[in-house]
Amino acid sequence: MKKLLLSLIAIALTATLCAQAIYPAPEWKRANPAKYGFDAEKLQAARQFVIDSTRTTGLMVVVGGEVIFQYGCVRSNSRVASVRKSILSMMFGKYIENGTINMSLTMADLGIDDVEGLLPIEKQATIAHLIASRSGVYHEASNSGSDEVNRPARGTKQPGEFFLYNNWDFNAIGAIFEQLVGRDIYDVFQDDIAIPIGMQDYNVKDQRKSGDLTLSRFPAYHFYLSTRDKARIGYLMLREGKWGDTQVISTNWVRESIRVVTPKSDALPARPSRDLFGYSYMWWNFIVDNEPALEGAYTAWGWGGQYITIVPKLDMVISHKTDILFERRTSVEQYYDLLRMIVNAKK
Repeated sequence: MKKLLLSLIAIALTATLCAQAIYPAPEWKRANPAKYGFDAEKLQAARQFVIDSTRTTGLMVVVGGEVIFQYGCVRSNSRVASVRKSILSMMFGKYIENGTINMSLTMADLGIDDVEGLLPIEKQATIAHLIASRSGVYHEASNSGSDEVNRPARGTKQPGEFFLYNNWDFNAIGAIFEQLVGRDIYDVFQDDIAIPIGMQDYNVKDQRKSGDLTLSRFPAYHFYLSTRDKARIGYLMLREGKWGDTQVISTNWVRESIRVVTPKSDALPARPSRDLFGYSYMWWNFIVDNEPALEGAYTAWGWGGQYITIVPKLDMVISHKTDILFERRTSVEQYYDLLRMIVNAKK
């Protein structure tokens, strides 16, 4: 009886929170930080840190669906680097749920090959292996940014055996998505996510793929987004795929996509700047001791200072942008220091 009563209370509380959820339409609402229990002076210290110590060009902190902190230009589109991978992970949900995409299909099943051919062992990698960056396919990618330092020799790892941050996996999974869905990534994103959540600045014409196709057939599918639109993407994840009365992404997929597949101990051990994280389906999972607010937190992470960080314990989303077009860069260490200042501003 006691367990039943507690379950009913939990259901009632969840329903109440969902009913009270605030969604931005068409503009984000602003709120005094005190409304959500944040110290304005500590947030001001975070602002000064941004000015003095980072190259940040846009920053938004959303709590409870309202903006409690903002800095810089939040409406200009620029390349978000590897944040693109987490976005594609979100897009998979609909098509896994409706049966268009089967995660167990192999490269052989799909007819996937590359310049000068894949090895037989590489062709046994599945979609699930690629989306977790555990394919064992160590063919050259069309663009830089992989973990070349730790890349094994081709054919030495079974699919699923070893994590390697690998742009071949990420680029190929984009091509596979387009192959199975039958449409361009950017058009699908517009119809499935950008329009339903009211993104203010997304423009299909701004988006473009790139890469050296003499190295690999699969280009990188770069996204060009604004800080405030990235905040909407993060808020959609925070609300487990729901936007208002619409389930844009299935809750089951949101939960599955952020489940840790690669623990911190196996995620790029030669790169200490990433020793805070495990890895799931193209999302980085915070695994940090002595930071209770970050329990269950996860982030999209792109080179130079591109982040969409979701902090469920604080009902928070942080959207951070450094416009790399102007050769600006905010390091992961600087971003983590800023993140700690923001979460520790909670009274």
